[in-house]
Amino acid sequence: MATDNITYNPEEWLTHFEKSGGVSSPSYDETIKYFEKFARKTKQAQIKSLGYSAKGRDIKYLVISNDSDFTPKRARRDGKVVVLIQNGIHSGEIEGKDATMLLLREILITKEKKDLLDNLVLLIIPVLNVDGHERISPHNRPNQNGPVEMGWRTTAENLNLNRDYLKAASPEMRALLRMFSTWMPDFYIDNHTTNGMDYQYHISYAMEDHDNIDKGLGDWGRDKLMPVVINKVEADGFLTGPYLELKGGEIEQGITSYPMLPRFSTGYAAAQNRLCLLVETHSLKPFENRVRSTKSMNEAVLGYLNKNSEEIKQLNKKADLKAVSQYSLKKQDFPLVLQGAEDSVPFKFKGVKSYTKFSSVTGSHVRFYTDEPEEIVIPQFAKSVVANAIKIPFAYIIPKEFNEAVRVLKLHGVKVKQLSADTKLAVEKITFTTADFAPRPYEGRQRVEYSVSKTEEEILFEKGTYVVLSAQRAIKVIAYLLEPESEDSFMSWGYFNIFLERKEYAEAYVFEPIAQKMLDENPELAKEFNKRLEDGNFASSPGERLDFFYRRSPYFDERENVYPVFRAVKKFKNF
Repeated sequence: MATDNITYNPEEWLTHFEKSGGVSSPSYDETIKYFEKFARKTKQAQIKSLGYSAKGRDIKYLVISNDSDFTPKRARRDGKVVVLIQNGIHSGEIEGKDATMLLLREILITKEKKDLLDNLVLLIIPVLNVDGHERISPHNRPNQNGPVEMGWRTTAENLNLNRDYLKAASPEMRALLRMFSTWMPDFYIDNHTTNGMDYQYHISYAMEDHDNIDKGLGDWGRDKLMPVVINKVEADGFLTGPYLELKGGEIEQGITSYPMLPRFSTGYAAAQNRLCLLVETHSLKPFENRVRSTKSMNEAVLGYLNKNSEEIKQLNKKADLKAVSQYSLKKQDFPLVLQGAEDSVPFKFKGVKSYTKFSSVTGSHVRFYTDEPEEIVIPQFAKSVVANAIKIPFAYIIPKEFNEAVRVLKLHGVKVKQLSADTKLAVEKITFTTADFAPRPYEGRQRVEYSVSKTEEEILFEKGTYVVLSAQRAIKVIAYLLEPESEDSFMSWGYFNIFLERKEYAEAYVFEPIAQKMLDENPELAKEFNKRLEDGNFASSPGERLDFFYRRSPYFDERENVYPVFRAVKKFKNF
């Protein structure tokens, strides 16, 4: 049984990282054994199962609490701020795992940081991508300076989990979302390592503050939380900077801080009305430096949240209520698609001097870096504009055969109802007027871009049809998944590509007489057809000419190019 009467033996609590002199990280089994020891030796820790990986590995997580708040219900009852710390979503970028070991030791064993639990409950995932973690090699990340061996970026199914938040195609992400929607953490930390160029910064960070997140939360994170965190981390000796996403191919073209899509951790948290801090150590810094800087930033965030626990709880509550009020009740425009603006501000970049050299291998000049520090002023692009805003309807109607989409919605904490009887509803039907498939798959999906048109119709829906009311806290997640023009919708990820295919057709010798009869008997149709003949490409295509009539005939499949999810703009009874 766990006890707090711990006699601290430094040798017993040394981590694999420390024993290696700061150059190595333990296997998954060794990692879990270390974290399990916190649960065995203290009353403040419990270890639980998140779910299972594609290879059947148990994905563990820890709940850390001073007051036995080991369930969401108890944490909420006691007014605790729940903080999720995630490590190893990209398992080659693993220093968060080792940093968390050191931090928990100081909280639970030596007690020097025990005050961090006064107002917090911690959810700690040592490694999310456990299969990738065990695909270990010294050669997995050629741009990275240690550890001696490291894991792989993607899962056993070759999926990048930090593109999977909304579509939830992997068992690992489905497990995470179940935990996330159950606990609904107040703050999210996602620990990573960068790739890319060389520079002076030890650690960089990103957090949403665009129109994709509640303004109160975005302003608080940018103006209150992060200045304190940055000061603390730099006082610990680590140079910090914003996440360095290049605007073009070279640093001189500037860096961007554009809004992240909900397929990523920071964008997903924003869709759930929560702040997520992306922590990115610099891959070219020594592994020990990366572990220590990650620990410093995580600790600084926890310290601020612990001291300001009531403020972040109130901001989250207001954000949840405001999302429903704005976008469902008041029908204000929802910013479905954001784009980076071309406005920029000067940014003093702390880089290192570089030079280019012609390579006979590449046949071009290659940029190389020196050890000499250099500061240059570059543009920082940090503003965004709304590219597409919509009115979120009263409800979305999903025929009962599409239970896979409904299953994903429920993983995100979306509440779904069903019709108790066959019901005729006035809805908006969406038709795809053009569709262009991506030339290559992305994350195992054939993505598609399209244009749409909308018509109002009365349609009879069967008993059991799913109804997703928009007036719920996950309203933004609902819109991102069910509005086809969202960049991370089910439709854009290829869930419904089959409705862009033709499943039935008519031979020319059968349909030509029908088409001729339609042409002879319908003057308006004949007028429209003759207008189309002015297009030379159309006029010279026998197939397109015949298809013109087929699409307007009763033989045409009414579901072809029709989005199988419907928008109920007006309220209807019993809901």
